[in-house]
Amino acid sequence: MNSRLERAPIILLRSSWQVVNIGDIAHTPGALALIERHFPEAEVILWASDDLTDEVAAMEHRRFPQLRIVKGRIGEDGRVEGPELEEAIDGCDFLLHGSGPWLVASDDVAAFRKRTGKPYGVFGISYNDDPAVTELLSEAEFVYFRDTVSLERAKAAGVACPTMAFGPDAAFSCDVRDDERADRFLQANGLVPGEFLCCIPKLRYTPYWTIRNSPFDTSKHARNEAMKEHDHAQLREAILAVVRETGRKVLICPEDMTEVAVGKEMLYDKLPEDVRSQVVWRPNFWLTDEAISVYVRSAGLFGNEMHSPILCVAHGVPAIVCRWAEQTVKGWMWSDIGLRDWLFDLDNEDEVRRIVPTVLEMARHPERAKARAAEALVYVRERQRVMMETLRAAVHASVSQAGKEEAG
Repeated sequence: MNSRLERAPIILLRSSWQVVNIGDIAHTPGALALIERHFPEAEVILWASDDLTDEVAAMEHRRFPQLRIVKGRIGEDGRVEGPELEEAIDGCDFLLHGSGPWLVASDDVAAFRKRTGKPYGVFGISYNDDPAVTELLSEAEFVYFRDTVSLERAKAAGVACPTMAFGPDAAFSCDVRDDERADRFLQANGLVPGEFLCCIPKLRYTPYWTIRNSPFDTSKHARNEAMKEHDHAQLREAILAVVRETGRKVLICPEDMTEVAVGKEMLYDKLPEDVRSQVVWRPNFWLTDEAISVYVRSAGLFGNEMHSPILCVAHGVPAIVCRWAEQTVKGWMWSDIGLRDWLFDLDNEDEVRRIVPTVLEMARHPERAKARAAEALVYVRERQRVMMETLRAAVHASVSQAGKEEAG
C-alpha cells in the first residue's frame, strides 16, 4: 500500500466569496454538508477568500468542528503564499470549486492546475462567457451549472467538459442554525412561529460603496434610483394584502448588508400606519444560521433576492422569487426545480401583476405551499446526490492514479 491509498481522500474546497451576504456565506456550509452526507470518509480543507471573518469562521466551526481553513494565493511564479495553503494544495487529491455567480476563483483554479496538474471540478455555478473560463471548464472533470440557461450558454460557447449538467446551488444543503438567537428575536418583536411571512428588498445593483471601501458607481446608482420604486411597489402591495386580508405579520429582513437601509426606505417607511404596526423591520444584518432559524419559523418568504428563497425551500418553506435583467440567470433555477409560477420577472409587467395574488395565495394556504416546496426539494436532493456520486468517483480516480504514480 502507498501513502495516498492509506489515508482519507482530501478535497480542497475553494469557496467563501464574501461575508456581506448570507447567501454567499451559505455556499460553503452547503457544500460541506453535502460532502459530509454523501462522502463522509473524505477530509475537506476550505480554501477561503481573504475576507472570511472570524465571526463567519466560528459559525462554520460550530457546525463542522474539524474543518481546516486556509487562505492565500498562488503567485504567477507558482509559489504559494503561506505554509498552510501550500501544504493543503500539495497534499490534496482534488480541487472543488464551490457554488457562485460564475467561476469566481478562476485565477486560483488556473494556478492550481498549472502548479499541480491535479484534477478539479465545479459545483453549481452560473456561466459567464469568457474564453479563459471556457478553457478551464472544458478541462474540469465535471461542471454543474445551477441553472439550465447557463448550461445551454456554456455548450453554445464551446465548453467541452465530459460531464456537464444541471446541478443545484450548494446553498440548498446549508443547514447551519442558531435557534436560540432566532427565538429571542421573534419574542422581542412579537412574531409568532407560523404566523408571519418574510420579505426581502433589493436594488438592481448592490451598492457596495455604502458598506465597504468600494468606489461610487454613478451609472449603477442612477439605475437603482430609477427602478427602486418600480421594483418595490408590488412588495409593498403584497405586504398590505397579507396584513389586511390574512392577519399575518410580515418581517422585512436583509440578505445582504445594504438591504437593511433599503427595506426601511422602500418598504417599511412607505406603509400606511395600520399596516406598519403589524410589520417588523430588522434594523441590523445577521448571519446565515440565525436567518435560517427565522425562516423555518415563518409561513413563507417573498422578495427580490435568490438565496434566502433557496435557504427556505431547503427547509421545506415556500418562497417566491422576483428577478430582473441586471442579475445573473440564477433565478431560472426556480423553473428548473419546478417552481416557475413562483418566479417573477420584474421587467415583464404581466408577471409583475401576478405577484400580489401569488403571495396572498401562499399566505392563505401555507400547507399547500409547503407541499409545493417539499416536492421541489425532493428533486433538488436527487440532483445533488448525482453530483456527489460524480465527485466521489472523480476523487477516487485521482487517488488511484496518484497511488500508481507513487508505486512507480
